[in-house]
Amino acid sequence: MMQSIFWTGRVLSRAIRNGLSNFSSATELNVTNKKHPYLVSVVCGFPKDISNGRTRKGQFGDDAWFSTNCNNADVIGVADGVGGWRAYGIDPGEFSSYLMKTCERLVQMGHFKSSEPSDLLAKSYYELLEHKKPILGSSTACVMILDRSESVMRAANIGDSGYMVVRGGRVVHRSHEQQHYFNTPYQLSLPPPGHDRNVLSDRPESAETSEFPVECGDVILVATDGVFDNVPEPVLLAEMRRAQGVAGDSQRLQAVANSIAWMARNLSFDGCYMSPFAKSARQNGIDAIGGKPDDITVLLAIVAL
Repeated sequence: MMQSIFWTGRVLSRAIRNGLSNFSSATELNVTNKKHPYLVSVVCGFPKDISNGRTRKGQFGDDAWFSTNCNNADVIGVADGVGGWRAYGIDPGEFSSYLMKTCERLVQMGHFKSSEPSDLLAKSYYELLEHKKPILGSSTACVMILDRSESVMRAANIGDSGYMVVRGGRVVHRSHEQQHYFNTPYQLSLPPPGHDRNVLSDRPESAETSEFPVECGDVILVATDGVFDNVPEPVLLAEMRRAQGVAGDSQRLQAVANSIAWMARNLSFDGCYMSPFAKSARQNGIDAIGGKPDDITVLLAIVAL
C-alpha cells in the first residue's frame, strides 16, 4: 500500500492564518500486499512568490515533485528548476515539471528498474531532449525508489536537492550536495541553440547514488534546496522525530510536513538569521546573513508494514 496526500502551499498559508483549520486534500490510495514495507507519503510546499507563483499538484513555483508506485516499488522525487533562465524569457518550471512528470509516467508504465534510480532520471532527461518542442532550462533532481521485495531504498541525487533519513531519533542517511562551486549545483540542462558552451550541463550518470536497507518507522525527507538552505539539520531532525510512529496517521505526518515547509518559508525571508546558506556563503568568502528566499518543496514519507 502506498498513500500520498497533496496539500498546496496556498491552501496551507490560508489555513495557518485561520488557525490551521478547514484543510482540504486530494488523496490517492493504492492497496496491495502488506507483507512488504511500503511508503506513506505527504507533501507540502510554497512558491517563493505566493501571490503569483504556481501552486498545483506536482509543482510549487519552479519546484516539481511526484509520488507513485508500480509492482513492488514506491517511487518519490523532487526537482528544482534553475530560476536564472527567467531572465532569458524561459519558464524554469517547465523543465523540472516535465522531468518529474516523465519519471512518474515511466514508473506507472513499468519502464524502469527498481535497482537503478539514476537510470530512471536518465530516461526522463533523454526523453526531454528528444521532445518535438524543445523544453529549455535546467534542474537539479532527487529520486528515491523503495524496492518492497528487498526492503531496500535506492536513491539518485544530482545537485543540491536531496534527502535525509531518520531512524531511532537520529540521522542515518543523508545525501551530499553536488556543486561546481558555491551556489552553482550540478544540473541537468537543455540550453537554447548557441548557448551550449555558456551553460553548465551535467549528465544524469553524474548523479550521486546510494542504497540502504529500510526499517519500519524510518522517516524520509526528500526536499529541494529551499528547505536545506534555510533549515539547519538539528531542526529538521527534531521535526522528523515527531513523525516517528505515525505511519497509520497520515494527518499527523502531514502536520510535520506542513511545519517543516512553513518554517523553511519563514526563515527564508528572515534577513537577520544565520541560515545554512549564509554560513556556506561565509565559508566561501562572501559576507552574507539571512535566509535564502526560494520555492519550498517538502516530500515527507514514512516506511510502514
